[in-house]
Amino acid sequence: QVHLVESGGGLVQAGDFLRLSCAASGHTFSNDAAGWFRQGPGKEREFVAGIFWNGVTHYADSVKGRFVISRDNANNTVYLQMNSLKPEDTAVYYCAVKLIEGPIATPSSFVSWGKGTLVTVSS
Repeated sequence: QVHLVESGGGLVQAGDFLRLSCAASGHTFSNDAAGWFRQGPGKEREFVAGIFWNGVTHYADSVKGRFVISRDNANNTVYLQMNSLKPEDTAVYYCAVKLIEGPIATPSSFVSWGKGTLVTVSS
């Protein structure tokens, strides 16, 4: 059974940075894709960033140039470096693995999810 644990969230000011981590157990995703999604207050879950097994990355337009997704296959961990944070980045951030079908930017394409970590950006 896949178990994902996100960490690294917190309360920061606009312009600050955070690094989120997602540690996976029960799953070796060296041949899998991973994604970060977020859900803000009163909003639907939305795609943030994704990384394929070969290192190819995709980003939502809203975070392109500010966020960087990376992976450490040896440690079954995926990261999200978030720079120049804005109040609109406030959300619960979730990581997902086991891409089964569909676009990497679509939540339903992933099977396994973590419980999320809260990021709050104050103005």
